[in-house]
Amino acid sequence: MAAQDELNQLERVFLRLGHAETDEQLQHIISKFLPPVLLKLSSIQEGVRKKVMELLVHLNKRIKSRPKIQLPVETLLVQYQDPAAASFVTNFTIIYIKMGYPRLDVEEQCELAPTLLTAMEGKPQPQQDSLMHLLIPTLFSMKYPSEPSKVASPFILVEKPKTVHLLLDFMLDVLMMPYGFVLNEPQSRPNPASPQSSAGNGSAGGVGIPQPPPGMSFYGAKRIIGETPWTPEQLEQCKLGIVKFIKAEQVPEVEAVVHLVIASSDTRHSVATAADLELKSKQSIIDWNNPLIINKIYKVYLGDIPLKTKEGAALKPELKREPVSTRVKLKILPHLLRSRLAADTFPANIQVVYDGLFGANTNNKLRSLSLQFVHHICLVCPDNNKPLGLMLLNGLTKLINEYKEEPKLLCVAYSAVGKLSSRMPQLFSKDIALVQQFFEAMCKDDPEIRLSIQEALSMMVGAYTSLQGALLHLMEALIAAYMEKPEVQVRQVAMKFASTVFAPDHIPSRYLILLAAGDPREEVHGEAQRVLRAFPVKTTEKEGSKPMPSFPEMVSYIQEKASERMKTPAKYTVGTSILPFNPSAFGEIILYLRMCLAHSAGAMPTSQSLADMQDNSPAIASYVRNLLSGNPNSLLVPKGGDSNPVQLYIELLQQLLSAIGGVPVMYCLLEVVSVYPQKLAAKFADKIDWIKSLMNTNKEDMRELAAQLYAVVVSTMSGNELNTAVQNLVKITKDNHSPETQHGAILALGYMVGRYLAKKKVTADTQNQELPMITRSLPENEELIRSATNTIGSFLDSPSPLLTVAACTALGEISRNGALLIPNEGTGFTKLHLVESLLSRIPSGKENNKMKERAIQTLGFFPVGDGEFPHQKKLLQGLMDSVEAKQLELQFTVGEAITSAAIGTSSVASRDVWTCTEEEYTPPAEVKVNDVVPWVLNMILNKYIISQNPHVRQASCIWLLSLVKKLSQHKEIKSHLKEIQTAFISILSDPDELSQDVASKGLGMVYELGNEQDQQELVSTLVETLMTGKRAKHGVSEDTEVFQGGSLGKTPDGQSLSTYKELCALASDLNQPDLVYKFMNLANHHAMWNSRKGAAFGFNMIAAKAGEQLTPYLSQLVPRLYRYQFDPNLGIRQAMTSIWDALVTDKKSVDRYLKEILQDIISNLTNNMWRVRESSCLALNDLIRGRQLDDIIDQLPEIWETLFRVRDDIKESVRKAADLTLKSLSKVCVRMCEPSSAAAQRTVAVLLPCLLEKGIMSNVSEVRALSIQTLVKISKSAGARLKPHAPRLIPALLESLTVLEPQVLNYLSLRATEQEKTAMDGARLSAAKSSPMMETINMCLQHLDASVLGQLVPRLCDLLKGAVGLGTKGACASVIVSLTVQCPQDLTPYSGKLMSALVNGLNDRSSVVQKSFAFALGHVVRTAKDSSVEKLLTKLGTWYLEKEEPIYKSSCALTVHAIGHYSPDVLKNHAEQALPLAFLGMHEAPNEEQGENGDSTLWTEVWQDNVPGSFGGIRLYMQELIAITQKALQSQSWKMKAQGAAAMASIAKQQTGSLVAPHLGMVLSALLQGLAGRIWTGKEELLKAIGSVVSACSGDLKKSVPGQPNIIEVIDLVLKECHKENLRYKIAALKCAADVLQATQEDRFQELVGILIPLINKNSPTSAHTRKSKEDDDDDLDEKEKELQMESLLCAFESLGKAWPKSPATQGQYRLQLCQLMCERLKLSTWRVQVGVLQSMKAYFQGLLLLDKDHTDSVELSEILTKTCDAITFPLENKSYSSVRTEALNIVELLIRKIDECHQWGSLTPDSRNQLINSLTTMESDSRPELGEKATELRKRLQNLS
Repeated sequence: MAAQDELNQLERVFLRLGHAETDEQLQHIISKFLPPVLLKLSSIQEGVRKKVMELLVHLNKRIKSRPKIQLPVETLLVQYQDPAAASFVTNFTIIYIKMGYPRLDVEEQCELAPTLLTAMEGKPQPQQDSLMHLLIPTLFSMKYPSEPSKVASPFILVEKPKTVHLLLDFMLDVLMMPYGFVLNEPQSRPNPASPQSSAGNGSAGGVGIPQPPPGMSFYGAKRIIGETPWTPEQLEQCKLGIVKFIKAEQVPEVEAVVHLVIASSDTRHSVATAADLELKSKQSIIDWNNPLIINKIYKVYLGDIPLKTKEGAALKPELKREPVSTRVKLKILPHLLRSRLAADTFPANIQVVYDGLFGANTNNKLRSLSLQFVHHICLVCPDNNKPLGLMLLNGLTKLINEYKEEPKLLCVAYSAVGKLSSRMPQLFSKDIALVQQFFEAMCKDDPEIRLSIQEALSMMVGAYTSLQGALLHLMEALIAAYMEKPEVQVRQVAMKFASTVFAPDHIPSRYLILLAAGDPREEVHGEAQRVLRAFPVKTTEKEGSKPMPSFPEMVSYIQEKASERMKTPAKYTVGTSILPFNPSAFGEIILYLRMCLAHSAGAMPTSQSLADMQDNSPAIASYVRNLLSGNPNSLLVPKGGDSNPVQLYIELLQQLLSAIGGVPVMYCLLEVVSVYPQKLAAKFADKIDWIKSLMNTNKEDMRELAAQLYAVVVSTMSGNELNTAVQNLVKITKDNHSPETQHGAILALGYMVGRYLAKKKVTADTQNQELPMITRSLPENEELIRSATNTIGSFLDSPSPLLTVAACTALGEISRNGALLIPNEGTGFTKLHLVESLLSRIPSGKENNKMKERAIQTLGFFPVGDGEFPHQKKLLQGLMDSVEAKQLELQFTVGEAITSAAIGTSSVASRDVWTCTEEEYTPPAEVKVNDVVPWVLNMILNKYIISQNPHVRQASCIWLLSLVKKLSQHKEIKSHLKEIQTAFISILSDPDELSQDVASKGLGMVYELGNEQDQQELVSTLVETLMTGKRAKHGVSEDTEVFQGGSLGKTPDGQSLSTYKELCALASDLNQPDLVYKFMNLANHHAMWNSRKGAAFGFNMIAAKAGEQLTPYLSQLVPRLYRYQFDPNLGIRQAMTSIWDALVTDKKSVDRYLKEILQDIISNLTNNMWRVRESSCLALNDLIRGRQLDDIIDQLPEIWETLFRVRDDIKESVRKAADLTLKSLSKVCVRMCEPSSAAAQRTVAVLLPCLLEKGIMSNVSEVRALSIQTLVKISKSAGARLKPHAPRLIPALLESLTVLEPQVLNYLSLRATEQEKTAMDGARLSAAKSSPMMETINMCLQHLDASVLGQLVPRLCDLLKGAVGLGTKGACASVIVSLTVQCPQDLTPYSGKLMSALVNGLNDRSSVVQKSFAFALGHVVRTAKDSSVEKLLTKLGTWYLEKEEPIYKSSCALTVHAIGHYSPDVLKNHAEQALPLAFLGMHEAPNEEQGENGDSTLWTEVWQDNVPGSFGGIRLYMQELIAITQKALQSQSWKMKAQGAAAMASIAKQQTGSLVAPHLGMVLSALLQGLAGRIWTGKEELLKAIGSVVSACSGDLKKSVPGQPNIIEVIDLVLKECHKENLRYKIAALKCAADVLQATQEDRFQELVGILIPLINKNSPTSAHTRKSKEDDDDDLDEKEKELQMESLLCAFESLGKAWPKSPATQGQYRLQLCQLMCERLKLSTWRVQVGVLQSMKAYFQGLLLLDKDHTDSVELSEILTKTCDAITFPLENKSYSSVRTEALNIVELLIRKIDECHQWGSLTPDSRNQLINSLTTMESDSRPELGEKATELRKRLQNLS
């Protein structure tokens, strides 16, 4: 039977389909029956299923031919999702969904789009693909919220990861799809395998699969094309829709990055631009090192590469993705270049590289990007990934070999090889062939490529530093070959290889570098010289290698090579000479050999200055002696034999000197001969003329050196030759033609005589027994020497400065070695004359500096060689008086001269400088002592140091330093240490920096000289002087220079002592006052100590020693010194930095003493000296930058708080320093809070309380701003670590919203109008919500759960109740809303508390806050218990009914509306409470003053959204509605009563006709109860309602029902109201009474007439006089009053008509009177009154019993008709108002009909008939044709009767 029923039903549907004629009918039937018909497919009856299929076939034909017919897609989707539905049903359902969805309007499609996604879950893949195919085109038209965080998103995908994955995969295929692509599928092929199809099927179809587009699989392409392929334009829209979808953040950003990259490479501009813009906007957010992103990008880029793995084999051919197109690759690669992870992902990185470089579809741009990627890989990849390195190297070498025509590519490729070599040197270390290949390429390639190869080779050098054995020899040969190539870059790189690959003592490579030093190009020879002259201090990588080759080996190698080259074309010809090397290379070879010689001799190899080189001579002397003594016959060895190294060295020197010359070469020769003249000088005896020729060259220095060599050689000859030589030279000096020759001769004379005297002195000292013999030969020699001395002296007054300097130098050399053989005084050339002459030259402005220097030196030498020099003190006095301004260097020379002259013959100046050091020298025993040190010391201390002239003080300080340094062991110095210290201390306060520096150095030296007791006394004196500031006063006389040049502007008040005071304080703090000397030594910073004369004092050594002694105090010193380095005082800063540099050589010292430094800085941040505060801030800034502070996390709050205080310092520079430090601290702390940091949790816990309590709440605006910025950044980087601190963080930030708001806004808000206030408050709240604090709060909220809410909610409640500021309140509400969304279940226990707090705040004065709280309540109720919601609604209801203030009413409306809007389910559950209140609220009267109707609109929305139509709603909630309206009617508020009345009236009107017991009784009783009492505004509504109810339900009211008022009671009460005086109310009561009487047909006309007639008469003019007076009164009446009276009159007549009873008795009593009244008013009234009277008259005649057959009275009827006909002519002929004419005509028609019916034509008199006929005749020509026609018809009837 059931099957038969089903078939019958289907037949009926078929029948209805067949009868459907229009599309609308068909659509209606389909909408109704299609879903149930489809369900029948699951029937177990075959017949039913067949019938359904038949029906569907028919339907398909109809639908397909009518594209506009809509299908019930929404219902079908619901049916499709039904988990219980059979698969057969769902399969057919989706067919109709696919058919119907595209037919829908765009808006409807958008609405259903989320449902399509929901429907996908758990369905077969083909169906999922179909649904996505439908969805994608819709995405373009979807509307997304501008702020997704605040408004619910259309797609809720968070909980559907599988759907998201499917959708993104489909979207990727859509974006890959080329425009206009057609998939040519072969016919023979079986259906493409879906992912669910069997493996066998898939493999069978593997052969002959058509080629899918790049980046897609065959299956992917097929499903995108689908059943109805998209046109290119549609596809473009789909792609744009996808970009829009991603932009709206509907899916996680990480998942969608690849899509944007693919879209940005689209061929259509619109898609590419949109995606590009979105990528750029998210660039800062996207983490390109996220494995999800990178792996996905690689997968897309490379496609599914068939790997020999299970997964690779299992992948079916149709699912295999192709690699993307070149266009897409070009877009992807720049993003890979941003990622460290991409470069580190092996093997995908190498696959991308090989594909880009050698792939089938690559191009130059892709190759270029791939090479950039190689660079990126080289920077990032680990250096132990050997396979990667090898593949990269092979790829690059292949590229270099194949792409010779692409210079740009080659450049990048070469550069990449270089980078790879520095990253993975192990790959290259054995591959010398590659180096050769690159060198070859460099020789042959274009110049632009050459540069890149050069760069690559330079980077590769490091890879070959560990070569050994044969490979090393191979490399040597390679470099030697390329060192001679014509290309400068090749030589440059070859030179670099030679200098780096080989050890510094590797001779062949040094030789190659030496050759390079002779290169014509500066870049080659400059680099070679740098390598050669830089002495390698550190031990090199090569174990066991020395810094330089040994001298003998190097010399012999050079000699060997020189011999070889002389036989080849490589030799170099200069004039007549032939050299083995070019001159510049040869010169460098000589200098390098000299360095090797010095190094082998154990001295420091240098080639910078000859003076420095000469300091090494004594060491070289002993080494040369050893070399030569090892082979005593070395000088006699023939050329063919093995020569001694010294001999070879001399030969090379001679060779170069003969051909080219050169001062350094000359010096080398002089040095090597002078160090061992006994053996080496003899060799030059036969070359005297050659040496003489050198003395005549045009270079002054060269002549001087040659003169010395000449003197050395000649002095070794026998006596006669010596005499001859002297005579010759004296003779040459007389030759005035050549000043150069004279110059050489004078110098040679001086050096010869000097050497002779020195030799004589040594001989006298060592061989006393031979003394008589020497004495015998003296007279003639003496004569010769005297003559030579006089000759030299004669040149002192020469006009040529050259000769004067030479003479001075020569005399100095003679006097250094012995006494001058000239008279002491008298006329002519005497010692006195000489002293005076030289002294006069020192201050002279004519003389140059060289002359002055030599003069001072010579003066100093006089007492050295002559123990009996008579003018010693005069000479010293003269030197001390010769001070000139600004001659610093000179004063060091003067100091040396004074020291030498003071000690006389004991001076070290008399030693042989070539063979003896100062330390080794001891003065001869027999020499006469001429020591005047006591006198000199006394003069300096008591005259010069206390001079008023600052230049003299400075000079005397330098002399004193020189005395203390050179004569440190002298008893006179030792016994006057205190006086010397006092002298130095007095200079410390000089404004001149050098004076201070010299004094501080002197103090240190003095201290070192004393014994223990002396040292204690010295320290106490120094400390006392420095700390108290007492010092020697310099008197001021007329010649005192008050301000030294350039010192103007410095403080002369002892400020310059501040540095020394600080040093002293530093030492005192360590309880080691004597350390002040060490500090003074270390605090040097004057450039003078770097000069040759300054360096002679050896302060560098002293400083190093002092540094060692201070090491034990480092832990105390480091913190202080660290801070002092940032002192604002430049002097202190420089001094302390110098001490720091000397002491703290280990870079890790700061880390080691970090805690101590920090403690010192923190304690000094609040020091009472601004200088200390500033330096502490700057030191802290430097300390924390870029350093991990994990060990000192606990001190961070103290640092922050202290800096907050310092940020408000009184001094601006301190404030700036604190600001700088705070910013650095902020950055460091933010970095420490990042998830990657180990101590992030601790850091967050320590920082937040400090920032919240001290930072945000600070009075300093800058502190607040920085605290907020830091908090925001911490919240971004700390993430979930904020969770435990949320209960403190969120309330504090919420409070700060008020604190940080400008107070002026509150002031403005108080004084604004209501409208302005609302707008302003809205803007304020919006600003608060978009503030950084709110941003931080939102970040915290993401991580909250039940564990935190217990602490957070009470604080939020306190804030809601106690907060003052608008921003805080509004933001609190916003936070609560977010909580309801984030963790609704967790919030349930606390919802009650939150609700009560929010309800308390609902009555806030600000409407904006009110709305926010209501909004929050609307969300919170969702998580609250039912009892809480009930309480809330009860409270709101009570407020609404009982509170007068508008604020309560609006808050109720807002809250209920919010609940309805955001939690509709909750409202439905509590509809009995909420909806009656809404119904009552709907009837709230608008506020007339403000013209607002806001609340009633909100209530209306709530009501309409939650009831099934207003009628049904009232029926549903009738009892509750009546209860609430009764409460309203009983309210004390008149306004509420009126509202209740309006609501009651509304119920009555809506339910009219359907009110039955018991509702009828309830409604009517409530209305009648409301009538009791006095009149109030709105009470009229009750009367209207009673009228409506009684009119509609009069029948039911006649029945007697318990609790239901009867009609009599109703009429009595209404009539009672008619007696009220208030005219407006009276009108309403009368209308009500009339309606009731009309409906019930009750006869209460008598009572009514008693009320109405006086009312009519009151407004009726009885005589002309009264009318006139009335008009006068009218002028005074108000317009409204007039209107009201008019209404009352109209109402009176209307009521008369409606209440006209059917009772014969009552009619008989009033019919004439009433007729009379109406006729009168017709004649004299205005048109509105006439209309009213006519309508009343119509009702009167309709109910007049006289016109019935049963109640005839022709006499009375005749009278009534006569009066009526007489009066009605007036309105009939009224030309102005057609409404009047119409109504009059209706009455005439009614009368004629009625008279005709009762056959009483006789009662109508002929006059009356004629009157009517005339009036009707007039009307026939009426302007309204229908009236005219009617008038004609009526006239004819009347005429016919007559």
